[in-house]
Amino acid sequence: MMMGIANVSSPEVFVLLGFSARPSLESILFIIVLGFYVGSILGNGIIILVSCMDVHLHTPMYFFLANLSFLDISFTTSIVPQLLVNLWGPQKTISYGGCVVQFYISHWLGATECVFLAVMSYDRYAAICRPLNYTVIMHPQLCLCLALASWLGGLTTSMVGSTLTMLLPLCGNNRIDHFFCEMPLIMQLTCVDTSLNEVEMYVASFIFVVLPLGLILVSYGHIAWAVMKIRSAEGRRKAFNTCSSHVAVVALFYGSIIFMYLQPAKSNSHEQGKFIALFYTVITPMLNPLIYTLRNKDVKTALRHIVLEKCCGFAGPWGHI
Repeated sequence: MMMGIANVSSPEVFVLLGFSARPSLESILFIIVLGFYVGSILGNGIIILVSCMDVHLHTPMYFFLANLSFLDISFTTSIVPQLLVNLWGPQKTISYGGCVVQFYISHWLGATECVFLAVMSYDRYAAICRPLNYTVIMHPQLCLCLALASWLGGLTTSMVGSTLTMLLPLCGNNRIDHFFCEMPLIMQLTCVDTSLNEVEMYVASFIFVVLPLGLILVSYGHIAWAVMKIRSAEGRRKAFNTCSSHVAVVALFYGSIIFMYLQPAKSNSHEQGKFIALFYTVITPMLNPLIYTLRNKDVKTALRHIVLEKCCGFAGPWGHI
């Protein structure tokens, strides 16, 4: 009887195998991941700072962008520090509590980002397809409600799905063939039927991945049609520049996720999946601020204004743009 209880008890630690099958690669990955992590914190932190400090950026677009930047910082921080510890030394373990916290937070923030990208696409739709009514449609109360709904929706699906998964008996299994705690891989460790968990996961994936992606595609379908009807080349260019950054971010985020989960369940595909997961957990959060700042005149102007006027006490002509 005691043996049966021990077999279904939760392990004290999980072993994150990560990239341990390629030890020569770990030191290189440590440097790369650390560099991208620092770049992500700095880049997204700058966007949050600029969006808050410059009154010209107190608009719905930059309100959502600041939320997305904060989300990216939180998401990558829920995964990368533990990954760096495991890449640096021989210890590849994470405590049971640490795994649970990482699991809940990464699940919450990943779902929230999917909804946020859809909300941002609706904002661009309103700006380009309903320009005369934009300020009426995207009023501050609606923006706040959409942001809260995104955060609370992601939290809800995380609480339900993660709790159902962590209640599964693991039967002494504690080796996770990944670099962070993820729902499908933890479900593979269990020794009981997981049909209910799989149904919940598919329903949540449809609500928080497929539906937002559908809304994004519909929004940009309307935007593309509206842009085609603009007669002036300058007008089309401005409309394109307004949306191109968001389209690039959506393509990076959804592209890597779809590519990862459509891979066949083979060992080599699973190894490839780790590098794809590395892309959307480490690299994409660093690329997002680069995409938005390099292609966005407003952010670059606001950043120069803050650096030169606020920090150096020099007011240039851009301070009044």
